[in-house]
Amino acid sequence: MASSQRPGERVVHQDYIARIRYSNTLPPPANHPKLLDIPGTGLLGGQYTSAAYASKLARDQPMNIEADAELGMPIDLIGVPGVFSDKPDKDAAIMARPGGQPLHPADKALLKPLSALGKGAGGAVSFLRRTEYTSSQGPQHFSSSSPKDLIRLRNDPKRRKTSSNKEDPLNIIRHIVKGFDVAYPEDAYRGEDSTSNIRGAAISDPEVKAWSNPKHPSKPEVTLMDSYPVLPDLEALPEVGAFFVKKFITNPVAAGDNYDERLDVALLQPKSEKNALEKYEQRKAEWTAESGKPAPLPEDDYDLFLPAAPNAVRGIKRKLNVNDPENEDEELYADELANGTRAFKYTRLRTYETYTQSGDPNNFYDDSVALALHDPETDVGPVPGTKERLQKGAYFYPVMQRTALRPKRNVGVAALSQADHDRVDQINMTVAEMTEEMRGRVAERRAELDGSAGVVEVGV
Repeated sequence: MASSQRPGERVVHQDYIARIRYSNTLPPPANHPKLLDIPGTGLLGGQYTSAAYASKLARDQPMNIEADAELGMPIDLIGVPGVFSDKPDKDAAIMARPGGQPLHPADKALLKPLSALGKGAGGAVSFLRRTEYTSSQGPQHFSSSSPKDLIRLRNDPKRRKTSSNKEDPLNIIRHIVKGFDVAYPEDAYRGEDSTSNIRGAAISDPEVKAWSNPKHPSKPEVTLMDSYPVLPDLEALPEVGAFFVKKFITNPVAAGDNYDERLDVALLQPKSEKNALEKYEQRKAEWTAESGKPAPLPEDDYDLFLPAAPNAVRGIKRKLNVNDPENEDEELYADELANGTRAFKYTRLRTYETYTQSGDPNNFYDDSVALALHDPETDVGPVPGTKERLQKGAYFYPVMQRTALRPKRNVGVAALSQADHDRVDQINMTVAEMTEEMRGRVAERRAELDGSAGVVEVGV
């Protein structure tokens, strides 16, 4: 195509595209497909190439050949007569050698078992690295030591013993027992393992020195001032065998400059159940027998009582102190009742309800424990010269239940009148010795926690 261009004009290129369609209509095949007696309808519509047509054809057409194990064509020629024989009438056949073909020396390395695989005897190659370490779970450490150093470390008697699995429960128990053996070497068990005694792990000299001269793991400039052995205080167990921790989410008393000591001797009385201990034991037995699960801790409302006279706090603490030689003095009571007896008067402050609660009644040490540091030489009790019953130590106490309490709001006039009718506004408290039934319950709880104890004597 010729074009003329004038000076200053823009050049435009044009192409011509022609599209022509050719028909490819073929007549039906003259003969039927080989070995198949089917109508020849041609290739129109893709009938022969569709999956449905082939599936239908396989179901409808029977096989016209005799199918055997090798479809008429033997593959294994060993033992077949007349194979590769000039005279077919003779029974000449290819037979296997009786002794088998000898293995080539170059192929022996390919038939090694997996346990025999390892580093080859060839020369060292800088760009190749062993990959056997990928099958192990522990971290690998590559060393640049010479072969002589590696042989010396392998033959070292201190390194011959294989380290046991750190996750093995028996290994964990041994290392726990080792901590007690370091602290009390005279009580260490040296015999064979049994169902009641486990021998602790071996103690090294650095561990003995670290126990006698402890240091902070990350702050070497910190100096140890004092240490306390962790001991149980079984004589302080209550009837239920554990303690309850009650926490107020708000301050129970008015805020002031000084701490109100009446909170140290406050009383919390459950509102719904007066005999909470007996009912809880019954509920626990019924729940365990019915569902096989531990009984849930019951939630309750509590009335908070504080001493009516602030100066009665010292007398209450002396009455509750079993080491005070004058704790049975009647003059320690701050109030005198109408019948002539003396007691401590408590007045009701308000009612609290359970906000949150946690704990396991069947496993006291699973949630938390209370820890109290005690040193008879430095601790000053409420009465100077009081005889201490405990040695120096950090005493732990099992905690069964942790409860957060919040002030309860009265709902409705009917509920308020019923609450006022059942409410106790004052309690007269006296301190007395435990009954025989209470002593028996405490003894049972102590026996559960101290399995080695036989007859348990409870002192007050």
